[in-house]
Amino acid sequence: MLNRNPIIPFVLIMVFGIGLMFLLSFKGVGDSKEMAKEQEGGGENTEEVADASPEELYQQSCIGCHGDQMQGVSGPALKTVGSKYSKDQIQEILVNGLPGGMPGGLVSGNEEKVAQWLSEMK
Repeated sequence: MLNRNPIIPFVLIMVFGIGLMFLLSFKGVGDSKEMAKEQEGGGENTEEVADASPEELYQQSCIGCHGDQMQGVSGPALKTVGSKYSKDQIQEILVNGLPGGMPGGLVSGNEEKVAQWLSEMK
């Protein structure tokens, strides 16, 4: 059957791909509801974050954009952020974010601690 009509394999791949897209879309909808619940404070590990050190908070919230060595990935490098911004300016950025990609509230409740730590990076 497959040898006689060369279109059949392509149709099968297309059907499989479309089915996979629908499956992953429904999975994403479920995950987005769970993420929204965590953003509202329904997360289970809020106490762990409150007691975390600035380095641990960086590993949890910032490493994806600023890199494991603060070298910058999709966000700017933070190795010398303390020479560019004061502690208060860094805290303001952590609370409110910056236009163009830096979201605010990533270290909610720990902004002062992380701002102090980052302001010492010179």
